[in-house]
Amino acid sequence: MTDQDYMRRAIELAKQGEGWTSPNPLVGAVIVKDGRVIGEGYHARYGECHAERNALKACMEPTEGADLYVTLEPCCHYGKQPPCVEAIVQAGIRRVFVGSDDPNPLVAGKGIRYLRERGITVETHVLKEECDRLNPVFFHFIRKRTPYVVMKYAMTLDGKIAAYTGASKWVTGEEARAYVQRERHRYRGIMVGVGTVLADDPMLNCRMPGGRNPVRIICDTHLRTPVTSQIVRTAKEIPTILAVCEPDRNRYQPYEEAGCQILALPEAEGHIDLNALMEKLGQAQIDSILLEGGGTLNWAACKCGIVREVHAYVAPKLFGGAEAKTPVEGRGVADPSEAVLLKIKEIRHLGEDLLIESEVQDVYGNC
Repeated sequence: MTDQDYMRRAIELAKQGEGWTSPNPLVGAVIVKDGRVIGEGYHARYGECHAERNALKACMEPTEGADLYVTLEPCCHYGKQPPCVEAIVQAGIRRVFVGSDDPNPLVAGKGIRYLRERGITVETHVLKEECDRLNPVFFHFIRKRTPYVVMKYAMTLDGKIAAYTGASKWVTGEEARAYVQRERHRYRGIMVGVGTVLADDPMLNCRMPGGRNPVRIICDTHLRTPVTSQIVRTAKEIPTILAVCEPDRNRYQPYEEAGCQILALPEAEGHIDLNALMEKLGQAQIDSILLEGGGTLNWAACKCGIVREVHAYVAPKLFGGAEAKTPVEGRGVADPSEAVLLKIKEIRHLGEDLLIESEVQDVYGNC
């Protein structure tokens, strides 16, 4: 096997931590000696051992003279866990192959330097692009301290998210809907507008077996969420945040008694200041959000520049209807040159449907 083969195995291991490591990165590690894999590990949960230490613990024979393949630069500082570089040196590792650079100011090249200063050979940027794709959320959050926002919607081939009556169950098939549950597990928060709550009374939970529920965030400028809604009634079971501009704090009481957290925010153009909301959520260590809003909230999020990716589930069917809802509404742009520009990352087949995953290249305007 080649260096690239071992790193690909480390990447596959890293993915097993999806949904559980937030706000830490996904990391995988493989230890090789005399052409044989003698230990593997990955970062399984936030607060638990990092990938390198898990791989070292898994070794059933001495590690002196072995090589370590790790998808992200080893840490060199004390956090929830001690520095991985110390364990690597103590284990007698001879060479370390690193995929991604760690932009965390506490690391950022210091881990590599620590190892080299102690006589360990370090090769960097092994399958860097593939390793980088593991952690767009972590890279964004560590630099900006605001959540990485992924706008998700399901639409027909003529761009409708519901029939003209408002009926929307179901636009896509079972395989696509199951994949959405995986995304709800993967991202730390899920955000909708109060219109979605009023129309659908959703749970916004993760229905994937063994999955993790995201923190539910409702953008509710005037606090119109019904106290009898599923969101409020289950707020003691699933963390729930109501983001409001309502000044009358007496109105908060029934929601807070039900277990909801109220975030009072400034107003911007008649709705919640979404940039201010992102700052508050970042302070709460919510590093990523799956935005499942309607057309109005989706447009506001695009216009504010908070959206980093767009995941469009496209069903091979037509709804028609001049008044039928579309994924992004609002006022829109005045000229095609003002469009939000996307770069397609990947197209997946999910049963009869397509999932088009795109990165935002440019944004229109500011809140």
